[in-house]
Amino acid sequence: MTQTAASTTETVPVARLAMITLDASETEPIARFWSAVLGWPILALTPEYAMLQGPSHALGIGMIPDHQRPAWPDDGRKQFHFDLAVDDLEDAAARCVELGAERVDPQPGETWIVLRDPAGHAFCLTDAAAWG
Repeated sequence: MTQTAASTTETVPVARLAMITLDASETEPIARFWSAVLGWPILALTPEYAMLQGPSHALGIGMIPDHQRPAWPDDGRKQFHFDLAVDDLEDAAARCVELGAERVDPQPGETWIVLRDPAGHAFCLTDAAAWG
């Protein structure tokens, strides 16, 4: 049986998403990067853990001593990424690079720009107009 949008609204959820946590070898550079990109304040910052607070969710960064940066291209091993809505793709990409992101090569499309944060996590900048 396939669930439709209507049937899922009638179901009581099991949980709500509170936070997404990224792994990194160092917490501070990633916390400062994502705080600057998203405009979210850093609520906690230690060598082992950092947390940023967004309007409805939090972003955590956990220190993993043997963290290995994700590869690009990822050959299907990437398990998730952020899609960020921006008003001007090139301006936003330039600002992210100034903050420590890396523009990846090859780029897989023409309507978004893929970058990696300082720990190597891929994320996409997308045209805000496409999100309504």
